[in-house]
Amino acid sequence: MADSSPFIEPGRNVVALEARAVSALADRIGEEFARACETILAAPGRVVVVGMGKSGHIGGKIAATLASTGTPAFFVHPGEASHGDLGMITPGDVVLAISNSGTTEEILTILPLIKRMDVKLISLTGSRGSALAHESDVILDVGVEKEACPLNLAPTSSTTAALVMGDALAVALLKSRGFTEEDFARSHPGGRLGRRLLLYVRDIMHTGERIPRVNEDAPLREALVEMSGKGLGMTAVVSDDGRLTGMFTDGDLRRILGQGVDVYNARIGDVMTRSPITTNGDVLAAEIVNLMQERKINSICVIDAEHNLTGALNMHDLLRAGLV
Repeated sequence: MADSSPFIEPGRNVVALEARAVSALADRIGEEFARACETILAAPGRVVVVGMGKSGHIGGKIAATLASTGTPAFFVHPGEASHGDLGMITPGDVVLAISNSGTTEEILTILPLIKRMDVKLISLTGSRGSALAHESDVILDVGVEKEACPLNLAPTSSTTAALVMGDALAVALLKSRGFTEEDFARSHPGGRLGRRLLLYVRDIMHTGERIPRVNEDAPLREALVEMSGKGLGMTAVVSDDGRLTGMFTDGDLRRILGQGVDVYNARIGDVMTRSPITTNGDVLAAEIVNLMQERKINSICVIDAEHNLTGALNMHDLLRAGLV
């Protein structure tokens, strides 16, 4: 096996340098940072993030984080902005420009037009005396002692510092807006959190003819046919007026077989589970996962306030919904 020691020290040095760069930012979260947050909150438009090269990649991530945490934002490539994409920036927006040197030509080229639109400019830069800083309404200092690159050339510590400052902005704004888990879920409907916070029982339950159900006077054999046909491993038992009076499951079948019950002649009302665990359609489906796991049940009936049967679901439905 090859000696890995030549790789360990450089790797650790990078982590140490970037950790120091990030740690130094804490002392810079002050009045200027607060002004940046106030500027964004007061703006009727969006946050438009610009940056070239590695700073551009960081800018894309910052814009995405802002947008997913309640602050409308998007990234514009400054090189493309001077060739038509500048039309994406409108009065009322705030431009967040990222440039460690503060002299990025593509950004400086579009500054006069941005200022002419009376758009507020916030800069993330490592040079407070740069042209970008001079034109900015708010300057967020993300300067670093040195890059983690041993040549002190490749953007490493500086891009990490900019990314962390962007995260600090996003989180501070999130808290100021009172952004909640539900708000986050609405921005992430395809993610696991979105499903857990946006899916209700009514969204995934079986309804209408898909609900396995029999009358409480039905023979047990009829209930078994209904269970097999609907494939939920259970059947609801209802009264003549549609109210839920009981439930019969695969587990109940195994139980009564062990007791020697005559399957062909028994009545479902005599062997069903009375007063089964139920839910209603307005409950979060994620809560039903917890309930079913705690009570060790695989299916559940859904009823309304008058105890009328409105739906049914089992653990497989919750699994298909991505909740298990």
